[in-house]
Amino acid sequence: MNKTHAHILIVDDDPDVLTTARLFLKHHYTTVDTLDHPRELNGVLSKHDVDIILLDMNFTKGDNDGREGLYWLNHIREIAEDTSVVLMTAYGDVELAVNAIKKGATDFVLKPWKNEKLLATLNTALQLRRSVKKVNKLEDTRKSMELDRDLALGEFIGESPAMKELMKSIQKVGNTDANVLILGENGTGKTLVARALHRASTRAFDSFIHVDLGALNENLFESELFGHKKGAFTDAHQDRAGRFELADTGTLFLDEIGNLPIHLQAKLLTVLQNRRLTRLGDTKEQSFDVRLVCATNMPIHEMVHKGDFRQDLLYRINTVELIIPPLRERVEDIPILIHHFLTRFGKKYNKPEITLSKEAEHQLMDYHWPGNIRELEHAVERMVILSDSSHITLEDVSFRQQHAEDEALQTLNLDEMERHLIDKAIRKHKGNISKAASDLGLTRAALYRRIEKHGI
Repeated sequence: MNKTHAHILIVDDDPDVLTTARLFLKHHYTTVDTLDHPRELNGVLSKHDVDIILLDMNFTKGDNDGREGLYWLNHIREIAEDTSVVLMTAYGDVELAVNAIKKGATDFVLKPWKNEKLLATLNTALQLRRSVKKVNKLEDTRKSMELDRDLALGEFIGESPAMKELMKSIQKVGNTDANVLILGENGTGKTLVARALHRASTRAFDSFIHVDLGALNENLFESELFGHKKGAFTDAHQDRAGRFELADTGTLFLDEIGNLPIHLQAKLLTVLQNRRLTRLGDTKEQSFDVRLVCATNMPIHEMVHKGDFRQDLLYRINTVELIIPPLRERVEDIPILIHHFLTRFGKKYNKPEITLSKEAEHQLMDYHWPGNIRELEHAVERMVILSDSSHITLEDVSFRQQHAEDEALQTLNLDEMERHLIDKAIRKHKGNISKAASDLGLTRAALYRRIEKHGI
């Protein structure tokens, strides 16, 4: 006979009842424990996740009003609110049974019981408990995902060799459970890569949970990631699952992991190594099954060398490393992205026929986009909003060039300034190298050397 995976705890002061119930139920459930008095409940519930407690209603000789059972029922609801409680008594008091169920009991059985009836009652209570846990997890997951609703859900767009290579790597890695570290500058689309990995995996129909470690308050680190018990700290008014639990059987995306302080890195490493966690304020460990994806825009290998990031944690999170190229290294994708954003924002702002002139497109392609795709997206949205017609011209993007020049003038990097001036001179004279060289005070040969040096 296959046993149902469940932990049943029988609490009764009658040793014959304990023995009889245990011998019967151990054939049907994987774990069956007994207690001869409920005062020992705290010790058991602090160490084990008990599914059902079969609780007697009277423990003092001569008492048969069930008040003790109701007291301990209330106590169990306070310390283990998701554990089902089935009360039992030798006295068939219907009013007492109704009162017990109102106070949180799952069901009520009379002694002596019929085995089939007892088994059916416990199985129903177990199904109810699992349904409630599932609903609670779904609700917590929904709330967690609502917090992340401002994240871009878009698709990968690009036909450059670099993007094709990245897409190929995602398909190879996605269908595994390997931990992945995504490296890339701000605005390159690290969250999109993480979501693509999730969609390509066998966990695609389970949760994708995003955690921005860069925005996470250090004091809330353990509570957010590992969860907490009611009363664990001042504002802990109820039990709450952490992000690891919410992502169970799915994907957990730890964004900006390079921002995690060194002392919190140690806590994260311990949990990842053991694949077990303990909620804040709790003593019970629980296992989890997540596919881990991390991302950072920081030079994490240099940080390891400087002692700012733990090498053992880096080994744990980067079984596979994916690097997203910045937009300036895949210029051929800019027109495709522009068209995509024009379509999206044209619909959003009721300008579905909006177009972009070739001159304006070239201007956007000439810019080096330090904010990457995110900056381009915002630039196109602004142009759509501010355009007085359905055709965006060079004048509509002039603010971008001014921004680029202001930015270049602020840099103290000589190579960057030289590159900017050469680029500006060439654009000013529409590609005429002789005129550009004259304007810069250089010979044609000297200008060609500098063009080659800067990859212009």
